[in-house]
Amino acid sequence: MIVELAGTTAQVVAKRLVKLRDEGGAVALGRVLTLIVVAAADDVEIAVEAANAASREHPCRVIVVSPGDTESAPRLDAQIRVGGDAGASEVIILQAAGALIGHIDTLVIPLLLPDTPIVAWWPRELPASAAENAIADLAHAIITDSVNSADPRAVLESLRQAHRPQQTDLAWTRATVWRGLLAAALDQAPFEPVHGAVVEGDADHPSLDLIAAWLAQYLRAPVSIRRVDDAQAVTKVVLTRASGDIVISRPEGAVATLCQPDQPEHRISLPVRTLRECLAEELRRLDPDEVYGEVLTKGLARLDGWDKVPSVGK
Repeated sequence: MIVELAGTTAQVVAKRLVKLRDEGGAVALGRVLTLIVVAAADDVEIAVEAANAASREHPCRVIVVSPGDTESAPRLDAQIRVGGDAGASEVIILQAAGALIGHIDTLVIPLLLPDTPIVAWWPRELPASAAENAIADLAHAIITDSVNSADPRAVLESLRQAHRPQQTDLAWTRATVWRGLLAAALDQAPFEPVHGAVVEGDADHPSLDLIAAWLAQYLRAPVSIRRVDDAQAVTKVVLTRASGDIVISRPEGAVATLCQPDQPEHRISLPVRTLRECLAEELRRLDPDEVYGEVLTKGLARLDGWDKVPSVGK
């Protein structure tokens, strides 16, 4: 069911949501968190689709805030989706215009579920206004996505310089399987030190930098990045040891090959992770990701081309 509310207020939306639950017999007791999404108009449906898919694993209330035209008269239009149109969640879309854009944090407060964690997600750019930063301050966990930003490297640098323990980025989540495969490969004999590594992939994909920083931070070995135009995210990682190289390669498609000295070649399923998979993974744990924080604030400084002075996180 989809209910449209034009020219409304947050209080009216909250009352209508209660009425819809009473009429439909649905309750909010099974919701485990509130997910606030701050998205441009073009990103709203993509974000809602990912949130609905993730809600089947994490039932939640999804509040999507979409700032509109700052020059128009103050206005709030809302849409409530429940039932089949909202997966296992309740979806509230708030389209703010005019002066209300500077107060979007006050629009979401009446709609928050009581006594549940708050997760704030920016699907593209980082929080850019005082109101958006106020939403971040409300959240127990903050999710960003430098992959979809206009300048991924600049976003990583901003995250690095102003790191919050409760913050993570989906570029890191997209590399989870790669990190697991590399760790598993090194957990087998011979247990030799790694003397160097090469990470190869799309020139603008921030997961390359994060994987390289992770390797540099924990292996204490030189790591280089080989950037390829129009590649499929991360395509290859080479770890150099005295007995030979460990190579995981996925030039295209969803199947990678693992080559190790004195072992047969292994074929491994390694598709590019979808947005819904990454979001669902981040919603599984809302505690600080200490490894990500260390990679961001210390590991990146070990790579050529990054500022060599580690930033100090908040």
